[in-house]
Amino acid sequence: MPAAISAAPAAVAVVSESNIAAVRAYLLGLQANIVSELERVGDEPFLTDEWTRAEGGGGLSRLIEGAQLFERAGVLFSHVKGQTLPPSATALRPEVAGRPWEAMGVSMVLHPRNPYIPTTHLNVRMFVAKAPAGSGQADVFWFGGGMDLTPYYVFEDDARHFHRVNQAALAPHDPSAYSRFKKWCDEYFFLKHRNETRGVGGIFFDDLSEPGFEQAFSLMRSVGDAFIPAYLPMVEKRRSQPFGQRERDFQAYRRGRYVEFNLVFDRGTLFGLQSGGRTESILLSMPPMAAWRYNWQAQADSPEAALSQYLIPRDWV
Repeated sequence: MPAAISAAPAAVAVVSESNIAAVRAYLLGLQANIVSELERVGDEPFLTDEWTRAEGGGGLSRLIEGAQLFERAGVLFSHVKGQTLPPSATALRPEVAGRPWEAMGVSMVLHPRNPYIPTTHLNVRMFVAKAPAGSGQADVFWFGGGMDLTPYYVFEDDARHFHRVNQAALAPHDPSAYSRFKKWCDEYFFLKHRNETRGVGGIFFDDLSEPGFEQAFSLMRSVGDAFIPAYLPMVEKRRSQPFGQRERDFQAYRRGRYVEFNLVFDRGTLFGLQSGGRTESILLSMPPMAAWRYNWQAQADSPEAALSQYLIPRDWV
């Protein structure tokens, strides 16, 4: 049986340039594969926007806006460096405050046009807090990531499929990982001021460094590779389902909650903005249109009202 995987504390080790190169190569390949699959199902090309960061590093943004299948989609690769870690990265690990750092990852949000296809998010990343020169200390590294599903109209078979694929991806690494990472996702993607989850969950993990670099990296790869089989089947199944203005209005209303979470609670958004990240890339996760209505309530027994019963943690597998 695989060794149990813990998520704290971050491991202290020398992270070699070959380690960093291997993670970078994987992430660029993951981005290319996801974009290729999304172009295949959408039959529309993604734009490419390559950028550099003054303090160090840069990234490659692949995106589409106003398309027939995806109203907005961003599949973003970044590999950035800095001299001082921002507060969002040191709150849980004050011992690395002030260190130079290096971070890379693929982050993706898809906002389909059809309200019967869920919005989804994926992120896989590696972070290294570099040892100060001449200190005799070692680097501190950790991996993080996950994926979650935010439907407007819930199809239970779709949610179960999404969770089962995630469970299968984690099982070879640690049979207990899915239940722990699912719970972490339910707790992380929670809008405290609304007392509801962002959607039907998925998996989330952070600060993963045990039982070592290679095994932590392997788990991250399994999560990234699971996205296409977890999500695309429901796109194919729901893309032709007819909808009207009522469904689009409800989609816009629920997208407002997505905006609230990203701007108030999301650690990735906070880190990006606090570290002087590229604003256009950071905020590409926002839906192209959203709406807020004062004290609005869905009509009793309507399809829109049914969503509320799913905005609490529940078992899917």
